[in-house]
Amino acid sequence: MSDTTDKPKLGARAPLGLKRTVETGKVKQSFSHGRSNTVVVEVKKRRILGRPGEAEPAPVKVEEAPQPAPVARAPQPQPTAQQQRPAAPQRPVDATTRRELQERLLREAEESRLSTLEEARRREDREAVQATEEEKRRAEENRRAEEEARLRAEQDEAEARRRAEEEAANPSTAAPTEAATEEEAQRGSGGPARATQHGPAPHPPEPARPVRGRDDRRHAGKLTVTKALSDEDDNRARSLAALRRAREKEKRHHMQSGPSAKQVRDVVVPDSITVQELANRMAERAADLVKALFKMGMVVTVNQNVDQDTAELLVTEFGHNIKRVSESDVDIQAESDLDADETLQPRSPVVTIMGHVDHGKTSLLDAIRGANVVSGEAGGITQHIGAYPVQLPDKSKITFLDTPGHEAFTEMRARGANVTDIVVLVVAADDGLKPQTIEAINHTKAAGVPMIVAINKIDKPGANPQKVREELLQHEIMVEDMGGEVQDVEVSALKKTNLDKLLEAIALQAELLELKANPGRAAEGAVIEAKLDKGRGPLATVLVQRGTLRVGDVFVVGAIAGKVRAMIDDKGKQVKEAGPSVPVEVLGLSGVPSAGDTLTVVDNEARAREVAEYRQTLLDRKRTTSAPVNLENMFASRASMAKEFPLVIKGDVQGSVEAIVNAVNRISTEDIKARVLHAGVGGITESDVVLAGASGAPIIGFNVRPNAKAREVAARQGVEFRYYDVIYHLTDWVKQAMAGELGPEIIETVLGRAEVKEVFPAGKRDKAAGLLVLEGVLRKGLHARLTREDVIVSKTTISSLRRFKDDVAEVRAGLECGVLLADTNDIKAGDHLEVFEVEERARTL
Repeated sequence: MSDTTDKPKLGARAPLGLKRTVETGKVKQSFSHGRSNTVVVEVKKRRILGRPGEAEPAPVKVEEAPQPAPVARAPQPQPTAQQQRPAAPQRPVDATTRRELQERLLREAEESRLSTLEEARRREDREAVQATEEEKRRAEENRRAEEEARLRAEQDEAEARRRAEEEAANPSTAAPTEAATEEEAQRGSGGPARATQHGPAPHPPEPARPVRGRDDRRHAGKLTVTKALSDEDDNRARSLAALRRAREKEKRHHMQSGPSAKQVRDVVVPDSITVQELANRMAERAADLVKALFKMGMVVTVNQNVDQDTAELLVTEFGHNIKRVSESDVDIQAESDLDADETLQPRSPVVTIMGHVDHGKTSLLDAIRGANVVSGEAGGITQHIGAYPVQLPDKSKITFLDTPGHEAFTEMRARGANVTDIVVLVVAADDGLKPQTIEAINHTKAAGVPMIVAINKIDKPGANPQKVREELLQHEIMVEDMGGEVQDVEVSALKKTNLDKLLEAIALQAELLELKANPGRAAEGAVIEAKLDKGRGPLATVLVQRGTLRVGDVFVVGAIAGKVRAMIDDKGKQVKEAGPSVPVEVLGLSGVPSAGDTLTVVDNEARAREVAEYRQTLLDRKRTTSAPVNLENMFASRASMAKEFPLVIKGDVQGSVEAIVNAVNRISTEDIKARVLHAGVGGITESDVVLAGASGAPIIGFNVRPNAKAREVAARQGVEFRYYDVIYHLTDWVKQAMAGELGPEIIETVLGRAEVKEVFPAGKRDKAAGLLVLEGVLRKGLHARLTREDVIVSKTTISSLRRFKDDVAEVRAGLECGVLLADTNDIKAGDHLEVFEVEERARTL
């Protein structure tokens, strides 16, 4: 127990007292792999008395008592140089000296630990480097072994070929004797027998050659020292070093024989291309192309564009072939894509009904279809172009297109005539030919399609079909009853009279045309109408002209790409495919196309995006390109600068918006012109209101209305909304608004002229003019212009008019009078006075 109590504890502070003989402390040692140890350091004072004349007393001995004992496999720290040096002479130790000594010992222990760790780290690094070098050495040995094996195999193959060639050259030696074969076998096995039973041979027998077709080398065993040193093998192959030298010699020979023939390439060059891209297509260095251009006098960089002619010079100079292409090659060339005759099949005809407004076109179509479309049209007139397939009693089908008859829808009628096969011209028997009827005749002639005249409303009391036939002669249209080739049918849409005869005439005309199309190719069609639906997005009514349009097809129409998500027929039912002459409503467009654009099915979406981007680039270039400016058109444009009336137009379908924009532009005059800031399809949105508010323009909504957010913004910015569903009501308001924007028309009427004979003072500042009235009459209060040598001096009014000393209301020609002019005293004898009255009239366009 005394041993345990007398021994100091780890981490325990010694009690306070005098003359302590032991100073204790602890040091924590950390080893690699996370091991640690705590060491207690004791400093014991010991006095050594030396003899006279001896050296200084020995240093204080430091003992280390590890507590607890370290792990057996842990490396013990080696004593450092400082620990091996003799300590300084012992001086009287006080508290400060003991503290310093303890700190020094702790520091030396820490340095010893760090040095041990550093030595272990270096040892691990050396072992890692040695392991890496050993791995590299083994890999090199393996590689050399494989190389030697490959060379040995090549050597064996060469030896076999040589022996085969020798056998072919000396066929007599191809069959060795039995004794020679046995002797060869003994040599291969290392046997010493060389002489036969017939006695020693004077010369060693010639080694047997292997039979052709056999390779006995694989039976000869490995090469031994005896075989290598014996002179019996006269057919030894070259060494590996010799084979290696031969291979290097052959490689040098190929390198000295010169470069291989240059590869000539077909380089595709567009209208404009960068130097870097041209170098890539030619497989040449871009620096070489830049150098060649410098020699031509062109200072360019690799990122600059060169034209097609310069690119051709470069391609020719470098020895390649050029293949010119144009940007337009990206577009789809539908004109050159013709179908073979054996792929064509009969299709149903497309019939367009045209004529003047209110002549019964839609009513006639309703009577044929058995529907009632007129009731759904605002104002009783057609303002959209519609496509309706009709099935006849004989199971044949006809696709009808109904076009508007109002004058504003000229483009729609032209579009209907261009996509149709037959035109049915509807003329009212009681009204005759009208302007839109004549326009429809001209569109039909321009499209080059046959015409059938349907004389409608024959049930009315004032109907005169013969008058209609005679009026058609004025436009070079001769019906069959008058000896011509144009069919005419008298019908009544209200009474459904002679509708079967009209359908027979259409079927006969279609049979004569022999209409055919290829349904097995990619679809191609024309956009009849387009609109933006709030719930379904952009929609387009497409008439398929050839091929078959299916759900999932990728297409491009105008500058818009899309994919067919769904197709809806005229009855509102979804269909999976649509063949030639079938109208469908297509969903899946990325935007609203223009009516009349061609829809073409392409292979993939990348091709569709490429074509759409190219067409959009052309549209942007056309919109932003301005005519060249010279002095004549610059001053002419400034002189004819008219006032602008801004408008924002939104409609339900693309065709109506197109017609409204054209009608508004025709209203423009020299004094004011309509400027359509934006025209689009769909409801009025917040962006439309912001645009109109920035320019102070009203928003015209044709069969559309604004949303809640747009109404809120419009109320805050004071934007005016105008809603219409009949186009001529819209154009009438635009005329009145543009006239009101100009203000009333000011008209001046000259009433009289007089000459100033004398000037008199009138009061302190005013002057009175004595006048002689030359023509007309002068009245008090009229507007007057004072001119001097035909130059206007002032514009004023007559404030006082006197004859002699009396105030008078007017003075006629030939009389003299005195006048006092308001706002001017610059009057001289010889001046002329012109009086006039101003009249304001309401302006009309």
